[in-house]
This record gives sequence, structure tokens and C-alpha cells, in this order.
Amino acid sequence: MQPHISLIEKPVNQLAVEAIGLLKKLIAIPSFSREEDKTANLLFDFMQSKGIVAQRKLNNICALNKYCKKGLPTLLLNSHHDTVKPNAGYSLNPFEPIVKDGKLYGLGSNDAGGALVSLLVTFIYFYDKPNLKYNLIFVATAEEEVSGENGIRTLLPDMGTMDMGIVGEPTQMNLAIAEKGLMVLDCTAYGISGHAAREEGENAIYKAMKDIEWFRTFQFPKVSEALGKVKMSITVINSGSQHNVVPDRCHFTVDVRTTDCYTNEDVLEIIRQHVQCEIKPRSTRINSSGISKEHPLVKAGTFLGRKTYGSPTTSDQALMNFPTIKVGPGNSARSHTADEFIYLQEIQEGIDIYIQMLKQLIE
Repeated sequence: MQPHISLIEKPVNQLAVEAIGLLKKLIAIPSFSREEDKTANLLFDFMQSKGIVAQRKLNNICALNKYCKKGLPTLLLNSHHDTVKPNAGYSLNPFEPIVKDGKLYGLGSNDAGGALVSLLVTFIYFYDKPNLKYNLIFVATAEEEVSGENGIRTLLPDMGTMDMGIVGEPTQMNLAIAEKGLMVLDCTAYGISGHAAREEGENAIYKAMKDIEWFRTFQFPKVSEALGKVKMSITVINSGSQHNVVPDRCHFTVDVRTTDCYTNEDVLEIIRQHVQCEIKPRSTRINSSGISKEHPLVKAGTFLGRKTYGSPTTSDQALMNFPTIKVGPGNSARSHTADEFIYLQEIQEGIDIYIQMLKQLIE
């Protein structure tokens, strides 16, 4: 963790205590993607207990600051409260919040519970301050881990014009100013079935192997300054029904991480020019995103000594058509791992940095 010194006139200790207490309650409630109703209830009730007028749409919770004014620009504070399912490597109960050696263990503690509660108490810090230069909207969303239809995607049409936003994800409070896009391709190589003992048929596996080798070795000519190269990975292969039948089909899946040098459609067209298999993209809408280093949000973070970088992982940021940065307490390397944890100090420092960043912009 980077050393950090608070510049805020009053300590954030009490906000951190409230944030950590809320995070413990969130950890104790299973909130797998599309099953977040109970954590949505908890967040809604918590915000109401603080005097915040919150609204709910499906399992998404949102609120505006108390003195929201027509005509002011709007700044979004967003993170998600759904989690992946715990993997088989857990040695601890994923739904028991355990504090040990300065760490809070539990599923979703790092991705993205730490960022979620830190942004929420930051919103509370500014909630009833009059004469802010921006309207603030806090949104806790569902289905982020599965890019679902009932998460941020269902809210954006109702939210009006957003001028900028902070997306809370574990980044060690550094600033992800670019994010790789994602395409998942379902590919099928076709052959002709036949008996394996005779010289007949056309083996679909062999045809697929040629395309798979292309995916493994091809280098896209444009390299992004922030995000590096487009990356393609074969992640699933299925073919054949029994040992003595030449398979007439081979199915494989390709995970494609795109950069700001190409749209997803550009990458898809290049791929189709080079391979023989049938390609069906599950979606082309999760494009790479980025923000200028000269944007006020970025400058507010770099003024505090935070580093900028390009993120290889995707988030709901990809669905937002306005300038955003991805920043939050925790470390992306811990996400989706067994015995997930976040340092308590990371939460306190995250709250402090969020508040300092916003004070430069909205007060």
C-alpha cells in the first residue's frame, strides 16, 4: 500500500467505522449476480437511516444529494453490490466477515464492497452540503459481474445527463484512465463425420486447430499507449462424441480484450478475414473506454499523488458514454480469489482520497 497523509480538516475515522460496519453486513448476505435483493434491502435501509431519500429500481439503489439543483452538472458515484460465487479454494466461510491482522475477509470484501461502502460514506459526507458546484448521484448497482440487463444498463436511460463519474473498483486508489473492452466469440469449425478406422471424413478438430493457432499467434498492428496489445485467449474447446467417429464439428470459445485503437466491430472484421470457422459474438457493445489525462477528474487524483494506468479488466464503466475514471480501495489481484480480503486501512484511506478528490471539484 502507498503511504498516505490526510489533508481533510476533520478525520474520516467515524466514516470508516460506519463503512466497515456496513461492509461486514454486506459480506454476511449472499448477493450473487441476479440474486442481490437482500443486499439491496440492506443498502436502501442504511441510506434511509441516514436521512437520505433513496430510490430503488429492481436491485439497484440510487440517491441524489439533498440540495440538488436544476442546471448544475452531475457527477456519478457508482459501484456494485453483486459478487461472483466463491471458488472451491476457500478455507474460510465466504459469508463470515472475519477481521484478522488488519484485514477484513469475506466474499465481495475487495470486489467491490470496499469501494462501494467507501463511495457511499463519501456521498454521505457531501449529502447535505449546500452550494455544491455539482449535483451528486450515488448508485449501487446489481449484475455487474455478469454484465446483466438489470444493472446499470437499466438505470442509465432514466438518469438524465451525466457529466462525469467515478466507478468504484479495487485499483489501490490509483486511476484507471483506460479500460480494455471485451468480446466473447463462440466459434465453430465444420468437417465431415466418418469412421476413425478408415480414411474418410474431414476432422473438424484439425480445422479448428489451424484457426486456434492463428488466434494464439496473431498480433494486431496497433498498440495502445495506455492498454498495450489486443489480447485473444482460447478458453473452451468441445468436440467429438466417441473415440471411433471423426467429429464433424469443433466448438471453441475465444476471450478477446480490445483496446482504444480498435472498436470491437473492427477487431471482429479482422478476425473474420483470417479464420475459416463460423464466428458468433455474444456481444460487441463492451468497447474499450478512456479519459484524457487533462480531465479535471484525473487531475484531481494526480494532484494527490495517485498514478494513472490502463486496466486490463472490464467493468460497468464500459457502458457509460460520459467521462469516467475507475478508482477504489483494494487490489484487483485479490478479486475472485479464495479467502478474498481487503485491508481496513485501505478503506479509510479510500474514503479520505475520494473526499479530497471531490472537494477539488465540487466545493
